[in-house]
Order: sequence, then C-alpha cells, then structure tokens
Amino acid sequence: MTLTTDIETDFHFRKPTKEDGAAVWELIKGTKVLDLNSSYSYIMWCEIFSETSIVAEREGKTVGFISGFINPNSPDSLFIWQVAVNASERGKGLATKMLRQLLHRTEEEVQYVEATVSPSNKPSQSLFKGLAKKLDTNCDISDYFTSNDFPDEGEEHEDELLFKIGPIKKENK
Repeated sequence: MTLTTDIETDFHFRKPTKEDGAAVWELIKGTKVLDLNSSYSYIMWCEIFSETSIVAEREGKTVGFISGFINPNSPDSLFIWQVAVNASERGKGLATKMLRQLLHRTEEEVQYVEATVSPSNKPSQSLFKGLAKKLDTNCDISDYFTSNDFPDEGEEHEDELLFKIGPIKKENK
C-alpha cells in the first residue's frame, strides 16, 4: 500500500499552530482515556512541535491529533506521545492516516516510530502493530516504564511498553 493512495480522504490534515491548543485540549479531554495535560502544554506543543505533530479536521472541526517529536537520543525516531481521535471518527482508520501523513512529512530523517502503550490499551496496540504490518516492517515491543516509575497520585499508573516500528523503507511511507 502506498502512502498517496492511503491518504486520500475527506479529512483535512495539517501542522498544528498555537491557535489549535485549546481545541486539542478539548479533544484530549473528550477521550476520557488519555492523560490530560495542562491547556498551556497543548498550546506550547502545537507551536513548538508542529513539524512532528498533526491535526485532522472534518468540516472545520478538530477530530484528530497526534503529538510527536524527534527523539533527541535517537534522531532517526519519531516518538508518538499521544494519539487522539474524536469518538465520532473512531473505526475509520483516522489514526493510521495521521501517522502515515507524519511519516510522509518526516521521510528524510525518520526510520523508526516509537510509542509507549499500556498493556490494557488494546486500540493503541492494534494501531501500532497494524502500522508495522502496513509498512511491511518490524514491531518490537519491550518493557519501558513500570508502574513504580510514576508518582503516587491516588491511582496506580499502568506499566508502559515501548513499541518500536521499523526500519521504515522510504517506498512504504
């Protein structure tokens, strides 16, 4: 499957700007499953990490967002921090389309996609395993953060597994 045919859609994909921060915060809040950070952090993220993040819109409404960055310890890796899709758009492959758009945009420097996923987050596990399959590459899963690494906030945080997808061949981006 090539990227150009995979991304044809009625969604509009673009780099976020600081003006998207509030809508992204609302989107993340609405998922009720992602860790919600401060509104300031999303405004800052959309401004500073716009090259490696993406907003998906339908009819002018923000319906998807991925925050990513080039890992300074692995400059050939795009680390995906959060993937959010509005409930009305789930099951339509939007998250995969956003990831493919980001890979297309960063194709010169990125050979791997990395993300941490908790063991109970089956949709994210399926997303990253499916991406590896579509890109015809490896998906290596290893321990990364344990629940003991997180502060005691009243609820125990799950372990986080590291998903590393790649190497990604340019013709598959």
